[in-house]
Amino acid sequence: MILYHGTNMYFDKIDLSKCMPYKDFGQGFYLTNIREQAYDMAKRKSRRFGNPIIHTYQIDDMILQGEGDCKVLKFEEPNEEWAEFILSNREQTNPPFEHSYDIVIGPVADDGVAYILNRYLEGSFSMEDVVKGLRYSKLNNQIFFGTYKAIKHLYRIDYDKITTT
Repeated sequence: MILYHGTNMYFDKIDLSKCMPYKDFGQGFYLTNIREQAYDMAKRKSRRFGNPIIHTYQIDDMILQGEGDCKVLKFEEPNEEWAEFILSNREQTNPPFEHSYDIVIGPVADDGVAYILNRYLEGSFSMEDVVKGLRYSKLNNQIFFGTYKAIKHLYRIDYDKITTT
């Protein structure tokens, strides 16, 4: 499978310590199999600084299916388990919430999803309201690599500097 990472920086080596904490699936390296989604992320990040870049990787599909040495969690669709997992990872506690998965696959919680999750946290929405609201959101996918054991299965193919007009 081909995976993409949209950013504003070129790098040779993935350094998990430089990844932001409190993301949907925790602190880790995020990719997608949707090139357009990576392109949009690269453009968004480059608005502040740098040039948009898409790093392209390849991984054996079997690894993402949980065959091999990596512990994989996959969310097929937004549901209560997915929402609670994201809430746990995004909650800014010290120390941050940690899970035991090397790879997590599932929908992206975009700004609209973040709004719904915040309504739940403030008590305005029930978990049932959250799941119902998420079913109507346009959700892209994300693949989280949270350990170096998982990262070692990624093989860089290329990177593209995107020219914006």
